[in-house]
Amino acid sequence: MLPMFVKGAWTGVRTPSRREDAAGRAEVMSGTQFEDYVANVARGCGLPVIMTPLSGDWGVDLIVGSRPNRLAVQCKRSARPVGPTAVQEVVAGAPMQDCAQTMVVTNNEFTPAARALAELHGCHLVTGGQLPQLRALLRGVVPRSVPRPVRQSASRPRTERRTDRR
Repeated sequence: MLPMFVKGAWTGVRTPSRREDAAGRAEVMSGTQFEDYVANVARGCGLPVIMTPLSGDWGVDLIVGSRPNRLAVQCKRSARPVGPTAVQEVVAGAPMQDCAQTMVVTNNEFTPAARALAELHGCHLVTGGQLPQLRALLRGVVPRSVPRPVRQSASRPRTERRTDRR
């Protein structure tokens, strides 16, 4: 019996690229693991993420970003192309979760009907082939919250107090 690295070298096994690795991992994940994966990618961008409860979430799995530019994300791990129902759910649920934008992320593809509905409502679609670029896509959709500058009062400028009296 040969060591694994020798066997791999002999048979031509190679390390998968980032694209193959992300798409391949998504194929073996459960639905909740896929949600965790998308949430971790968003957190890796420095974005705040709220994971909604499994029931009563209005069709929104993740809330990414800060008000007023929050993004409602529906995660669909599916063996078949995702239809318009996922787009309908996230578009309808976004206002209920106080979100300004919507996105559906899947490990597969989208049907033409889902693409048409998403285009009509301005919903961002991310396919399994785009998962390796998910970080860049999120950065392009959700602006990072910038700390507010400290405002100084509008009253007259402060002067130094004199401590020595003459």
